[in-house]
Amino acid sequence: MGNQRQGTHKSKERSEVSGSTRKLGRQKGGGGARRGDINSPLLRGGGTVFGPRPRDYRTKLNKKVKALARRIALTSSVNDKKIFVIENFSFDAPKTKSYMNIAKGFKLEDKKVLLVMAGVDENVLLSVRNVPNALMAQAVDLNAFTLLNTDAILVTEDSVAILNEF
Repeated sequence: MGNQRQGTHKSKERSEVSGSTRKLGRQKGGGGARRGDINSPLLRGGGTVFGPRPRDYRTKLNKKVKALARRIALTSSVNDKKIFVIENFSFDAPKTKSYMNIAKGFKLEDKKVLLVMAGVDENVLLSVRNVPNALMAQAVDLNAFTLLNTDAILVTEDSVAILNEF
């Protein structure tokens, strides 16, 4: 999940805030805390102390660990009866209605559905991408998060052979 974080958060520190560096008052005798210039963190509008800095949240996972997670996610989906194997298909024209007919056949209109195909079919991609709860992925690009984050998975016959290699 950390890999999905953007990491562009940032706040200005006292050296980055716009304002003069003139000392506001005497060092002693004022009765208040020592503060240098108008950019001091003690003052309203001053810089932030130890604020957020841009950083990279990515963590590395070994290939074998990713493959294991993918296999466990696939096994879990099979055990939960979330996977439906369908015959290979393609649409003559990019029509959302064509995909919705398939989803209605499996009673998946209101569920989050992942359509797994062996390759990219342009008409199928254009038909699926406008449906709010539908995702399309190639079998080689699957990951554990996508598999576990859906209610149902429609897998074509061609992609079953690719998934068996995992």
